[in-house]
Amino acid sequence: MKSLDKEYKNLSDEQLVKRYQDGDQAVLNYICEKYKPLVLKNSKKYFLVGGENEDLIQEGMIGLFGAIGDYDTSSEVTFFHFAQICIDRQMIKAIEASNRKKHSPLNAYISLYDEDGGELDEPAFTSDDPAELIIEAQENMDLIEKLKQALSPMEKQVFDLYMQDYDYKEIAFKLGKAEKSIDNTLTRIKQKAKNI
Repeated sequence: MKSLDKEYKNLSDEQLVKRYQDGDQAVLNYICEKYKPLVLKNSKKYFLVGGENEDLIQEGMIGLFGAIGDYDTSSEVTFFHFAQICIDRQMIKAIEASNRKKHSPLNAYISLYDEDGGELDEPAFTSDDPAELIIEAQENMDLIEKLKQALSPMEKQVFDLYMQDYDYKEIAFKLGKAEKSIDNTLTRIKQKAKNI
């Protein structure tokens, strides 16, 4: 396997995908491992009330797998860009499906940060209807405001760092706290979000 990894390392993403599409099944694991950090990063752009981050990661991996199979290797678009779009779309699609199932306005996704990590002025929306957009905008803004008001100063710090793609170990180091303390804080934040 290591000899294959060495061989794959010298190939571009487009060449790796082409090899998979031409029947090299072994390259799939290599591509998935290479792109797993992108899936993890993208999953943290969304906040799913009542859901777990692991669910979004799983959906992101499904999106990545779809990108590997569907990518047009003759395209001028890089595989990285194509995969990023497919991963995001799959996560959003899963969230929207969950919203339809539960019929709950508070179970909507909210993109709190843009792709560069900067805070957004407005959350992302799940509808194209102008009337629904107005209602959804108000609901999302209210939800964000309620969540911010419910968090303690420590929870706000942890939440901000978590949304910037730091894991609980990195947050603990950054804030000089025990890892267990950060893990407990993240659990409290999720519970407060569910309660809202």
